[in-house]
Amino acid sequence: MQKKKVTIQDIANELGISRNTVSKALNNTGILAESTKNKILDKAAKMGYKQFAYINNNVSNVNMNKEIALFTCSMPNRSHFGFHLLSGFEKDISSLGYKLSIYLIRDSELKSCSLPLNFNDETTDGIICIEMFDNGYSKMLSSLGLPTLFIDSPVLNDSESVQGDILLMENYHSVYKLTETLIKNNKNKIGFVGDNYHCQSFFERWKAYRDALLDNGLYRDDKYSVLEKDKNPYHDSAWLGNKIKELPELPDAFICANDFIAINLIAALKSINISVPNDVLVCGFDNSTESKIIEPNLTTVNIPSFEMGNTAADLLLSRINNHDIPFRTVNMRTAVIFRDSTGNNLIK
Repeated sequence: MQKKKVTIQDIANELGISRNTVSKALNNTGILAESTKNKILDKAAKMGYKQFAYINNNVSNVNMNKEIALFTCSMPNRSHFGFHLLSGFEKDISSLGYKLSIYLIRDSELKSCSLPLNFNDETTDGIICIEMFDNGYSKMLSSLGLPTLFIDSPVLNDSESVQGDILLMENYHSVYKLTETLIKNNKNKIGFVGDNYHCQSFFERWKAYRDALLDNGLYRDDKYSVLEKDKNPYHDSAWLGNKIKELPELPDAFICANDFIAINLIAALKSINISVPNDVLVCGFDNSTESKIIEPNLTTVNIPSFEMGNTAADLLLSRINNHDIPFRTVNMRTAVIFRDSTGNNLIK
């Protein structure tokens, strides 16, 4: 008999809260208390909601007696590249008898650098981290002596590198190409939108944008950019709209740290009667599902997400089998996709 599909209403009924509140948590929209969001995500994972369904795929005939722990501050939804990455990752590890256990890290645990109460390092073979960008917490995990893989990471420098393997999408060359293409098409006033120190990937994208301007003889002027810390509501089109209105003038183009920000920026621009691409061009990064259906379709950068999951499994499993190999940082190649949000006349 086919198992009943879990719905948002089922989760809401279990927790005694509104369907709308559950939807906000699962889709990472609106403003919710972190404790409420984590409670909803935890319940959704335990009930097998579709967003977490890959965790139970392909394991019915496998004796799951080995555990890999997934640590995350925000469970990726279907629009996030991490959802497809984890699908590929789980498929590969489950075929070898590993189960994937989810640990949602709360703000209190981040601040105290403490492990979840139900985490047992003695039964854990390895750790994979996604959406974990707190430097202190990452260093604490590195100190456990367990094989650890970071999907993206806090911004790295020589004195604070995490002691583990790191898997990144290639950020620099794609954004450099994107920025340089805009410049060659006489778009000389270009802004960046997003917290450039949110994570290593955002930092690399911002650095590529900056270097492309400098290499083409343009002065990098933050007056065209919105670089506030990510504690600010980049999901709120009204907030973004006000930030755009505060700029001394509208640039020719915006490069956004990811598609989520770019899509919200387009909504913000529309709300203040600024047309994309007629008045300003907008670019994102991720090639999310929404990037293909938003009007105008979003120029972005494609990430081979599922294949990154396969590579993530290879990296972590090889570390589990041999703790002594040197730490590795691996970049998966990405590709620029030009769409309507940058107009139809760009010379690429």
